[in-house]
Amino acid sequence: MSSTPASTLPGPAGEGDGRPGPIHAVPVRRPAVWVSVVITTIVVLMVADVLVTNKNIHWPFVFQAMIQSPVIRGLLLGTLLGTVGSMALGVVLGITLGVMRLSDNWVLRWVSWVYVWFFRAIPRYVLLSTMGVLGYLWPKGLEVGVPFLHQVAGWFGGELDPYITTVNANHLFVGLLGGILGLGLSEGAYMAEIARAGILSVDQGQHEAAHALGMSKSTTMRRIVLPQAMRVIVPPTGNEAVGMLKDTSLLVALPVTAEMFYQLSAIGNREFEPFAISVAAILWYLILGSVFMAVQAWLERRYGRGFGSRTATEWGAAARVLGRLNAGAR
Repeated sequence: MSSTPASTLPGPAGEGDGRPGPIHAVPVRRPAVWVSVVITTIVVLMVADVLVTNKNIHWPFVFQAMIQSPVIRGLLLGTLLGTVGSMALGVVLGITLGVMRLSDNWVLRWVSWVYVWFFRAIPRYVLLSTMGVLGYLWPKGLEVGVPFLHQVAGWFGGELDPYITTVNANHLFVGLLGGILGLGLSEGAYMAEIARAGILSVDQGQHEAAHALGMSKSTTMRRIVLPQAMRVIVPPTGNEAVGMLKDTSLLVALPVTAEMFYQLSAIGNREFEPFAISVAAILWYLILGSVFMAVQAWLERRYGRGFGSRTATEWGAAARVLGRLNAGAR
């Protein structure tokens, strides 16, 4: 008489086939998750109830104020133009300063570090307020030229006019141009760190392969490194653009009257509707911020194409091997 081995487990029907039966797993109960869902739902419904049923918001006045011609003009000239101009200046300065931070020349590294240190430490409202009165230093105009050349020529008994042109400082540092200049200079400090991080994210083998193929440092940076660094640069730059959109409300420090929030505040003060005007401003910023985020998502998809794919990885490895082979042949 044969006996069943002790290691053989009965199956679901009691058959000794050596295989374990099905596992009837019971999901772990998470009451805290459902409690948080209920609380979140209640809070959302409370907010919706306030927005829909509270008559003190005065929704008709909100929508009417949003489409007033001074508000639309401030939206286009102050908010959008100020954002685009400041970000354009900030991106150009940031990439330049980021490259300088990574330069082998200690003078360029020192100058870029001092710039980033200074403008990151100054609040933007204080910076704009200071620029609004900066014309006090040049009552006769800002003279552009070679510094100290007139004094040096005087030491040797000569006379030289070192100035190329004179700019009206009150026109340069006040108004929308001054606002774009101030916000752009401040943004350049933040973009410098973003650009530096993006450049450092590119594999060093890309530099080596480009140099082995005979590319100069500037060509390598422009055609090889920066296009790959954009994958890292674009997301934080999108955040900076949305932040700049909101910071245009600080242009009142100069002051700039052709700005959306300034015009909405003027309407609210005149009509004694401060809260409704705040709601109108929030709606406009939500609309514009959503558009900026959509553009950011499109740019991320564009510059992220091929990253992480097998083809891109293989081509990158082949480029590094080719660069090392060419370097060894020389």
